[in-house]
Amino acid sequence: MKKLSLLGALLVSCLSIGTALAQEAPMKKSDGMLVSESGMTLYTFDKDAAGSGKSVCNGGCATLWPPAMASASAKDNGDYSVVTRDDGSKQWAFKGKPLYTYAQDKKAGDHTGDNFKDVWHAVKN
Repeated sequence: MKKLSLLGALLVSCLSIGTALAQEAPMKKSDGMLVSESGMTLYTFDKDAAGSGKSVCNGGCATLWPPAMASASAKDNGDYSVVTRDDGSKQWAFKGKPLYTYAQDKKAGDHTGDNFKDVWHAVKN
């Protein structure tokens, strides 16, 4: 019986750790830029107001600039926060600015969207 209780406690501990890790923003730095877990460059959009909790890039804009999606249970973590999109889905933000990838970036490390129309910027960190 003690072995079963110990196993249960261990399982609960492991699940708690896994949940905590899943809530962290899936971003990292590469060559001085912020990138997604898959290495794709992350961008901000000048028309998004920092700290507004919203993204103004929806519809066709979001097709060309896919949002860096967060899980429904994601929580703010340091410089990373979660904003709610018009459709109710969640998106990661960095220092209050929603994050996006660029559909024309084909492989990790591409940053062809940097300074696109002078309103899209790779996040340099």
